[in-house]
Amino acid sequence: MIDTKQCKYCNVPLTGRADKIFCDPYCKSAYQYQEKKKKPKPLFEQVDKQLKLNRKILKQFNKDGVTTVREEMLLKEGFNPKYFTNYWKNEKGDVYLFCYEYGFLRKFDKRKKLHRFVLVQWQDYMN
Repeated sequence: MIDTKQCKYCNVPLTGRADKIFCDPYCKSAYQYQEKKKKPKPLFEQVDKQLKLNRKILKQFNKDGVTTVREEMLLKEGFNPKYFTNYWKNEKGDVYLFCYEYGFLRKFDKRKKLHRFVLVQWQDYMN
C-alpha cells in the first residue's frame, strides 16, 4: 500500500515531487499566515501599531493645528497616552507628548470636572 502525502493546508493528495508539502502557492501562503497568527506579536510590532494608531487618532481630531478634545473621545477610539515618540516642554512648564508630529497635553477642566486633551501639531519653534 502506497502512502500518499497530503497538502499541509487543505489535505488534498499531492502529486509531483516527493518532497512537495503544499498543492499550490495559495495553500503555502495561507498555511504560513495561519501559523504566524498563532505566535504572539513581538513587542516592537505591538508598540509600533499603537504609536501609529495614536498618530492617526490625533490627526483625525486635530484638523486646525490646535484644538481641545474630551479625554473619553480619544480613549474610545483606542488612543493610549502611554505611547508617545517625543515630548516638548513649553515656557510655562507644560509637557506636551507627541506621536510623531501630533502632540497632546492632558488638562483637568475644573468647571466641568473632567479631563481634556489639548491637541497640537509640531511647529518649528519647538526644536
